[in-house]
Amino acid sequence: MKKCSFTLIALFVSVAMLFGVPAFASDPVLIGISKIVAHPALDAIEKGVQEVVKIQHPDARFDLQNANGEMSTASSIAQKFKSEDVTLAVGIATPTAQALVNSLKDRPVIFSAVTDPVGAGLVASTDKGEKSVTGISDMTPVKAQIELLNRIKPIETLGHVYTSSEANAVSLANIAREVCREMGIKFVETTVSNSAEVKQAVQTIAGRVDGIYISNDNTVVSALAAVASVAKKYKIPVMSADPSSAQTTPVLAAWGHDYYKMGRATGRLVNRILKGEKPETIPTIFMTDASDVDLLINLDVANELGLIFPEDVIEKANTIVEDGKLIKQ
Repeated sequence: MKKCSFTLIALFVSVAMLFGVPAFASDPVLIGISKIVAHPALDAIEKGVQEVVKIQHPDARFDLQNANGEMSTASSIAQKFKSEDVTLAVGIATPTAQALVNSLKDRPVIFSAVTDPVGAGLVASTDKGEKSVTGISDMTPVKAQIELLNRIKPIETLGHVYTSSEANAVSLANIAREVCREMGIKFVETTVSNSAEVKQAVQTIAGRVDGIYISNDNTVVSALAAVASVAKKYKIPVMSADPSSAQTTPVLAAWGHDYYKMGRATGRLVNRILKGEKPETIPTIFMTDASDVDLLINLDVANELGLIFPEDVIEKANTIVEDGKLIKQ
């Protein structure tokens, strides 16, 4: 009987090694999380993922990696995750998600904060996932954001800075360009390849625009302070798609996703897959509930620019900056 038991155990271990799964169900999972750059929104996603995964997997371990805006680094991180045999990988933002999908073919990859997963080549359709890929989109309400800025201050020429190598940033620039065409607003755009170029890029267009729109472009958002600095010098209002970064950076308004909530939603998705659900059966998740989106307005910046927010906008705002303090509503 003992011989039979030992034989079965040996067989189980051999099969587990063959298919690359833990030999014992009690082994803790290892989650690799790769983000393209560090800034408040992506950091909030990272935090949310860990918190929710820990609820169902208290012993889960995390390998947290930051590509610092470099695609070559994102690829190296993906190879690292492959060599250390992570159970599952999470790619926060488009470039890191692309690197993970290209390298990890034999285990699940969850993307988060990817604006256009189809355009980025991560999935063929948002109606379903791929064999090992699914995730969450952060498509932002570009038209509503530009319309709100135009309502606070009528805009004749809108400036836009975006990263030419980020698929999500290019998609959003195309949308913003079309929105401006529909609204009769001249659209002045310039591109960057890294965060160090952002300040100079804004300076090149500052004298030709009367408003600036910043999408959820991770490279540009990571240098939002530089955008705000130039905008203040030229007295130009800035509308950002990232309320998280706007809590500490003085832009006129920011309207977009609550990225901490997106991180928690990503964590719930990770738990579903760890429980055995197949990524290919899960459509791309869009954060469309009103509670998933935040509006931040900065009364201090408005006063400096001589602008007044309409009362209904003040009432709608989730966060107000006044006298240098954050007020949550």
